[in-house]
Amino acid sequence: MPPTTPYAGKFSSCAPYGNNNNNHPQPQSPYRSNSVPKPGRENVYNGAFSAADNPYDVPQHHGAYRSASVSSVTAKEHRYVSENPYSSPPPHSPRQHSTSCPGRAYRHTTSSSSGSEQSCRNNNATAAAKVRLYGHGITASYGEMCYHDNSLVSASLEALIQHLVPTVDYYPDRSYVFTFLLSSRLFLHPYELMTRVCHLCVEQQRSGDPERIQTVAPKLVQLLTEWTETFPYDFRDERMMRCLKDMTHHVARGDEYSWRAMQQMTQRLIKRLSALGQYEEAVAALNAVAMERPASLKSKQGSAQRNDVLSVCDDPFVLAQQLTHIELDRLSFIGPEEFIQTFAMKDPLENHKRKTSNLEAYVNWFNRLSYLVATEICMPVKKKHRARIIEFFIDVAQECFNIGNFNSLMAIITGMNMSPVARLKKTWNKVNTDKFEILEHQMDPSSNFSNYRTALRGATQRSETAHSSQEKIVIPFFSLLIKDIYFLNEGCASRLPNGHINFEKLWELAKQVSEFLVWRQVICPFDRDRRILQYLVTTPVFSEDELHLASYESEGPENNMEKDSRRSLRSSLLHRENRS
Repeated sequence: MPPTTPYAGKFSSCAPYGNNNNNHPQPQSPYRSNSVPKPGRENVYNGAFSAADNPYDVPQHHGAYRSASVSSVTAKEHRYVSENPYSSPPPHSPRQHSTSCPGRAYRHTTSSSSGSEQSCRNNNATAAAKVRLYGHGITASYGEMCYHDNSLVSASLEALIQHLVPTVDYYPDRSYVFTFLLSSRLFLHPYELMTRVCHLCVEQQRSGDPERIQTVAPKLVQLLTEWTETFPYDFRDERMMRCLKDMTHHVARGDEYSWRAMQQMTQRLIKRLSALGQYEEAVAALNAVAMERPASLKSKQGSAQRNDVLSVCDDPFVLAQQLTHIELDRLSFIGPEEFIQTFAMKDPLENHKRKTSNLEAYVNWFNRLSYLVATEICMPVKKKHRARIIEFFIDVAQECFNIGNFNSLMAIITGMNMSPVARLKKTWNKVNTDKFEILEHQMDPSSNFSNYRTALRGATQRSETAHSSQEKIVIPFFSLLIKDIYFLNEGCASRLPNGHINFEKLWELAKQVSEFLVWRQVICPFDRDRRILQYLVTTPVFSEDELHLASYESEGPENNMEKDSRRSLRSSLLHRENRS
């Protein structure tokens, strides 16, 4: 009989790797912060939810599809909590280590026992397996599913869908459920998958006796619970909700416990989607306020009356804390499927932008913070004041690094390196840039951000052995995370020459997104200052043209090219102002 999961044998829970190891390197910060955070009290958005622990332990690779490896998340035990009174916790997969290359990866699995019988989820389960030696492992084909060393490496789409649906004596491994639900949208829309799962479940019920139906019903409820809790945004599609309602009717019919579990699951889903709607409305309202333009673009008199960041907060650590609140709030609303949805199949009946709106809003936040930093530096009349703001943001960036907030750190560095800021040589001459150069070195893009990736590994290891809420914080440089996932998708074929789906690629996609889920679950431990938060997310910022003009008016043009540029900018911006 072939294995029913990507792993062989029975499973025992793995102890967290290195929990007793005191030799883990800590983030190599050149700075220290002795401030003790105070517990956070509330979320910035009404109705916001806190993410549960990530239960998915997906197989690990070591940079198989990218030029530099992002840190692996250490294996952890996760307790599965289910409303289902019949079900028992699914097994935890042992942590795996592999060496692999695009298109063909060999996974070397360690199992706690061998020779355990497992039922096959393939129509050809009873057929003799085709087994052959390949390299240092064994490749086996069971009908339309191919395993290497008892790990699923490829299969037909139909076989994968069948492998997802539980039976009386089978429930798919949770890592498989997460991996397939995440990446199946590369091949078919979630609604199509839901329809086919519903069809298989109904057919199974029609062909089974009442006792067997009652046995499998809780497992089907468990599968739907995992889907709705991990990928709730799929159910913003009315067709998905109709399917869920139909499944409630077919699966839980005659089973009081399953019916109750389905009702509770649906209530949680509606609450989650309601919180998402409130969050999106709040972000839209904040963005509308932020789009209001200053009354005067760069009039020295007007700017003198404008509040700046130092008038709102002059403590770099406090500002870094508030930035971390914003980052974690917005991270918590990004659905894991949004990473895949950016290059998945387009459904003509749905608004595709809505499927990635939270991810895009987070990227827009990064851009806003960069422009806010540049605006704050270019706005002041006096050179001394501009230098003070530069030094302040260097200190904020340093504190972000210490916290593990790499996204805000990179946004601040980006803003300070924008050409309107970089050309202010007289201002920079008044600044001690030693600390800034250290931070730039940490985020240096050379060698595929190798310095940053090292720091990220350190922060991740610190998070895994954390003794305080602050030590758990890991906020990655988000644009690079998206880039890694994009190039993984583009650099490795989704289908093999025989038409099978390359499940090795899907494992790697799931591994990277699973890391994000671990980082997303952290609740910010710092006190919330609404006045600072309001300033950070709503104060108007200059456009690129406005920044250049502000820079020229702070420190005049140095050559004829800059003089021509200033003249052109003045004319075009004045024309825009008059038209508006």
